[in-house]
Amino acid sequence: MKTELYILFISMLPFIELRGSIPIGISLGLPFWEVFLLSVLGNMIPILPLLILFEPISRIFMRFNWYRRMYQWSYRRTLRKGKNNLDRYGAFGLFIFTAIPLPTTGAWSAALLATFLRVKISYAFPAIALGVVFAGFIMGIASNLLLS
Repeated sequence: MKTELYILFISMLPFIELRGSIPIGISLGLPFWEVFLLSVLGNMIPILPLLILFEPISRIFMRFNWYRRMYQWSYRRTLRKGKNNLDRYGAFGLFIFTAIPLPTTGAWSAALLATFLRVKISYAFPAIALGVVFAGFIMGIASNLLLS
């Protein structure tokens, strides 16, 4: 059970997410469906808290220079990567942004993008969650082919 918790935890981490947890789980010999379910679940856990809490917490921390610099860097970088998709496709753009398993296009970045652009949670959460599932399938298939 300890390995399963590691997979769940790894998939919750920003930047790593399920793009890292699925290959790790498969390389450790865990069954595909178990790795897939743990990674998708773990990657979804932070989405709703990020969508709800990121903006109010950011307002509190903006008085600190280190946070303001980090926020502005993240804001510019996230908008550069995802604003066109969101402008062009709406909530479907969040799905696309999340579903294509490239570095820095996961659930964390999509949740920040949705927050920065003030996308309603009722649109953002399902789009990001479906993107996580789709990215999980892509990573699972690729990892099975490469690591099995």
